[in-house]
Amino acid sequence: MQPLQGLTVVTLEHAIAAPFATRQLADLGARVIKIERPGAGDFARGYDRRVRGLASHFVWTNRSKESLTLDLKQPAALALLLRLIVEKADVVVQNLAPGAAARMGVSHAALQAQRPDLIVCDISGYGDDPEHPGPYRDKKAYDLLIQAESGFVSTTGTPEEPCKAGISIADIAAGMYAYSNILAAVLQRQRDGRGRRIDLSMLEAMGEWMGYPLYYAFDGAAPPPRAGAAHATIYPYGPFPCGDGKQVMLGLQNEREWAQFCAVVLQQPALAQDARFAGNAQRSAHRSELRQLIVSTFATLTADQVQQRLDAAQIASAELREMAGLWQHEQLAARGRWREVGTPAGPVPTLLPPGSWQDGDPQLGPVPAVGQHTEALLAELGVDAAGVAALRAAGAI
Repeated sequence: MQPLQGLTVVTLEHAIAAPFATRQLADLGARVIKIERPGAGDFARGYDRRVRGLASHFVWTNRSKESLTLDLKQPAALALLLRLIVEKADVVVQNLAPGAAARMGVSHAALQAQRPDLIVCDISGYGDDPEHPGPYRDKKAYDLLIQAESGFVSTTGTPEEPCKAGISIADIAAGMYAYSNILAAVLQRQRDGRGRRIDLSMLEAMGEWMGYPLYYAFDGAAPPPRAGAAHATIYPYGPFPCGDGKQVMLGLQNEREWAQFCAVVLQQPALAQDARFAGNAQRSAHRSELRQLIVSTFATLTADQVQQRLDAAQIASAELREMAGLWQHEQLAARGRWREVGTPAGPVPTLLPPGSWQDGDPQLGPVPAVGQHTEALLAELGVDAAGVAALRAAGAI
């Protein structure tokens, strides 16, 4: 199933936010043409060498794309980009510095007259609306910085020290909202034939994801406390050590589960009537005392034994896995979620994107080498071998 087959996306992208968005489009069958700098390409290619010499971030976010190298500082290369967009693109995505695409003529305003049906998605840190630029429009915006500006970092970590997320959560949030906004624009274009501009801000994407702590601190109230891997406001909810040195993650949601937890897991049914722990607010307020009771019980048990008691009590729980555990997760294997994807270093395993389609897998094309498709794409634009050679000699491709 490839619902976006026939849709062409031209993307001026780097790092994570835009590449993650366009990879979702590629998974659904869109043709994604990635513009890269001659030589080094997307700078995310150099983040590490963990995947047989390739960068882990790049392999993750760039399958099923075609790589076209253009030095957009050269007029001949910029002219080719504009031709490619006008003649072939349905969607343009870019996450260059604010204003850079507009200066090159790659903006919705500049292209609308020639292509009124073109969808342009601009991804930036703080938004790039000329009418409402805001004081932060031109600030550099990396994932960690947006995690900080959005308040996310203030909610994670320990009471003593805030902590960022271990993944690029601000980039992922922006990429997913870009993806869903583009899909909505494609649907709307089917109705009215018009393209449109999408102004996508990483700060606003993370602001949406911060809804719970934002409302928890409504009207000047105190924000949720940092609680490490535990839940800030529900208890017990988080990791607990067992007697064999392993940890079990568990969570309670209501009073029925609390009573079962006391009777079956802790084997102290009278604890359910203890006034200190009557209701979640009380348990959270007395979490240090309750934690001591739980840890002392778990210290006499292995993680497997704790898990058996939790399952018997129908208490939600999980194993605290590292990456090796995810690679080997029996549920992913049992559901047949692993496939292979090609890369310049050979095939590597990849997870299917979330969701199952009864009529086939999504598109899982290879991760491209830098400029791998340059000559083929230029041929589609009518550039002959001599023209390609001249462009290459000038360093334009």
